[in-house]
Order: sequence, then structure tokens, then C-alpha cells
Amino acid sequence: MNRRPPARAALVYLGDYVDRGPDSRGVIDHLLDHPLPVDKTVHLLGNHEDAMLRFLDDIWIGESWMGFGGRETLRSYGIAPDAGMVRHVWLAAAQTELGSVLPDRHLAFLKRLRLWHREGGYLFVHAGIRPRIELERQRQDDLIWIRNEFLESDADHGCVVVHGHSIRREPEIRHNRIGIDTGACFTNRLTALVLEGNEQRFLST
Repeated sequence: MNRRPPARAALVYLGDYVDRGPDSRGVIDHLLDHPLPVDKTVHLLGNHEDAMLRFLDDIWIGESWMGFGGRETLRSYGIAPDAGMVRHVWLAAAQTELGSVLPDRHLAFLKRLRLWHREGGYLFVHAGIRPRIELERQRQDDLIWIRNEFLESDADHGCVVVHGHSIRREPEIRHNRIGIDTGACFTNRLTALVLEGNEQRFLST
């Protein structure tokens, strides 16, 4: 059956473009250099981009960032591993080097990432929302980090929340949320949600 193209197409990326994999720099280059031909593209902030941005101003976030992908991101920008250096000395050096080698357009991209996007009856956010809190009063840390309190909630959020962050083997569809993170960095399986009218379907590598 032939599908009619939608009258308007929006593409929303849910964040986590850096860390874990070997080419974070290449991912950002690809997003900037090869946009898909849609009417609107929205890039959301994930907890990994937030950690990267914070590291540019605060070396102490580096202790935790190295544990969930920061080392791989630094390597993608040509910054060598610590090689036995005292940790805080290496972190300070890595911070300085990242600030000097990070392309201006990459920094601008990271700084303009949005926390959420609303389209029709759907709210797109990286991790989720704190139940029963108005969207305008949500804390950034919840939007990019929250897990169980959101995942286990049966609350009516006033919309269906589309999120990533919490990895599952298969996309997770609930009455109040749709989780689409299938852990591409671990499973090599990337999942996208296609929404057309009342129809919901998935595309997966």
C-alpha cells in the first residue's frame, strides 16, 4: 500500500549523542552536516551532553563522567587517556585541552540543545518527568536523569511522554509514556518511533 507523505514532518532526537561509542565527535559532525529533509528538527539534551558541558567549567564532574563515557568522548577529540597520571591533574589537563580543541560549532550545538519538545499529544524529553509536577516547574536534573519515579508511575501526565535514557530490550509502550531506548551503544540496535495521526510504529536497525 502506498503511503501519502505527511503534510508536515518533524524529527525529534532524544539526546545522548556523545559517550560510550568510539566517535562522539563524528556523531555531532553528522548531525550538523547531514540534516534530514524534514520541516522541523529538534535536538534534545541528554545527561551525557550535560555532563560534557559541565566538565568544561568544573573538573570534578569529570570523576563521574569518566565512568559513563567521558573517556571515550575525550578520545574522539584526540585527548589521550590519563596513562597513570594523578587523576585531578589529568582531569585539569583534559578540561583545558577539550576547551581548546572542541570546535566552536560543536559547543554552539551543545549549548542550544533543548530540554523538551511538545508535538500534538506527545511530550518529547530525554529521561522523563516528575509525575504531577507542571512542565514549567520540572527540574532539569529530572528531565535528563529521572528513572523509577517516572517509569513506575501510572499518573496521567496530560500527554504521552516519549523518552529514552532507560534501556529496554524492546520499546516500552504504556498509556502515559513510550520508551524507545534499546541501548544502541551496547546492542547495536537503534530504535525510532514514527507517529502519524493515531498510528504508532517503530523503525529499528
